[in-house]
Amino acid sequence: MKIGPPYAKPIELGWQAFALSLVASEVTDDEKEVNLRFLHDPLNYNFVTTAQGKLGDLLRRGRCAIGDPVAVDYLPKVSKKQIEKGDLWRVQLSVNCNIPGPRYFTRDGIVIFEKCEGQDWEPQSFFAKRIATYAPGSWFDRPDSKEQETFDAARKAFEGAGVPLRSLQAPSR
Repeated sequence: MKIGPPYAKPIELGWQAFALSLVASEVTDDEKEVNLRFLHDPLNYNFVTTAQGKLGDLLRRGRCAIGDPVAVDYLPKVSKKQIEKGDLWRVQLSVNCNIPGPRYFTRDGIVIFEKCEGQDWEPQSFFAKRIATYAPGSWFDRPDSKEQETFDAARKAFEGAGVPLRSLQAPSR
């Protein structure tokens, strides 16, 4: 029996990453009796490491629960431009955190980390960058200029379309 790359590559990250990728696929495929408890257990995401520690530990300390959707994916090289980077692993979570902070982070917040072959995990979403940079409890203590630029551009675009979004601003205390 031979397992092809989309299934075999997550094994390189460990058994939990492999199992999570299979369970997430079952959810996507509308399988019955999927092990959602395993999929939503933050400790199963400890294979993702950051400067602040293991992702699952950080989410637990930050009082975050994992919701749906969840994705643990392997993406092979698709072009010659990716040769320098190599293959890519991506973990994408939706989280609800019982902490003070902007609702768009703490309710159905998006946490995305990616790892290129031979590299460390890199945060890709704004919330993932905060999780990787600051200790739980201080994720929203500091404003981020790049977030603010993005939120300002989005607010202008929505308001230009006649949709007021006064509450859309980068986190600050």
